[in-house]
Amino acid sequence: MSVDIATIKRVATLSRIHVEPAALPGLAQEINAILGWIEQLSEVDTTGVEPMAGGGATALRWRDDVVTDGGQAEAVLANAPDREGEYFGVPKVVE
Repeated sequence: MSVDIATIKRVATLSRIHVEPAALPGLAQEINAILGWIEQLSEVDTTGVEPMAGGGATALRWRDDVVTDGGQAEAVLANAPDREGEYFGVPKVVE
């Protein structure tokens, strides 16, 4: 598979990426090299290898949903510019 400069321009336009006209030939060469590497993967012998849909069937460990921190309203509000009880005081924005 080979990508020409017109295709590079079209992809750049669709992805809203500005590419200088002088950079188009070099970019086409780089993309063609990448596509060549991808084509090399078809030469790899994969007989006996089952397809994977992800990283494996690893289950995540669950932890108890327990509050481990809290009850520190005074420490949290120590530097508040304004407070109302145990809450931050903020100016009213809706009239």
